[in-house]
Amino acid sequence: MASGGVNKGESKIPVEDRLFSLVLALLATETGLLKSEILSTVRGYAERFDSAGQNANLERQFERDKDDIRELGIPLETVESPDRPGDNQALRYRIPKGQYDLPDEVRFTPDELALLGLAAEVWREASLSADSQRALTKLRSLGIEPREPVIGYAPRLRVRDTAFEPLRQALDRRQSVRFRYFKPGEAEPRRRTVDPLAVVLHDGRWHLHAYDHDAASPRTFLLSRIIGDVTPVPGSSFEAPPLGVQDRIIAELQELHERNVADLAVTGGSDAEVRLGKRAIEGDEDAGVIRLHYTDAAVFADELAAYGPEVRVLAPDELRDAVRDRLRAVVAAHRDAAGDAAEEGRR
Repeated sequence: MASGGVNKGESKIPVEDRLFSLVLALLATETGLLKSEILSTVRGYAERFDSAGQNANLERQFERDKDDIRELGIPLETVESPDRPGDNQALRYRIPKGQYDLPDEVRFTPDELALLGLAAEVWREASLSADSQRALTKLRSLGIEPREPVIGYAPRLRVRDTAFEPLRQALDRRQSVRFRYFKPGEAEPRRRTVDPLAVVLHDGRWHLHAYDHDAASPRTFLLSRIIGDVTPVPGSSFEAPPLGVQDRIIAELQELHERNVADLAVTGGSDAEVRLGKRAIEGDEDAGVIRLHYTDAAVFADELAAYGPEVRVLAPDELRDAVRDRLRAVVAAHRDAAGDAAEEGRR
């Protein structure tokens, strides 16, 4: 975040990011913020804020953003200063949290609350991005104490994949990174050097789209298959990713998801029937057969193998073989463990 002067090297902040940061800042205070405080502290404005006072373009941007926020149904208020009535520079802006809360009549079922709780895990702890954390710190330095509950509105991104945060930072800084990646079918993870272009969530899993230096072409990686640390390449840099790359990658993953179809036989009343049945696109309850889409065959085979005898793959053959391979590996591992225990007992 810039505290003065225009930083010509700053990359353009997406409009959605700027509006979200503005809403976050306006929710963070009871008394509201002056326009000057917003322009100098909020991500999307602060990078271009000129402490010398040449901020006419930023002020016009803020006026348009106010209209956009109100059109989204967010209750943005202006509060006049009692000491300086009619002075637009003394106006304070705020979003009353009470008016932004859900209506009292809205209620959630236990299942819905569980899903909301899981979703909240994606918005946690590291919660506020580094930029947002710096913005709230700066607000405190102005004597404005943010309300703690506002953290619930920030993208917390406490994800199970520890690679997420270093990849996000590398993407922000346009810096190449190295990591070891375990590809299904290979005995050992291989070291990859990549330029991160986008990190996207699809089908409940985080994916990295990046330019792979070794393959000399773009590749998409599952974060869950990254082994160990993600380390930046010193002195490296690359051009900003093309506009719309996130949407394009999500569309490609969705196309792959729609193309992959599995027919499964599930045991009635089992955990497999309950969990997989919720994702089914077709089903024959009497026959105990469901059909559903999947994105990654190896990941899906891991999931299906975990249900053991509760699920049987009818099609496709490749998926059925992958599940069998995993179950055979489990049997072999238990057989080896039992043999070792027996041998130990004879000693």
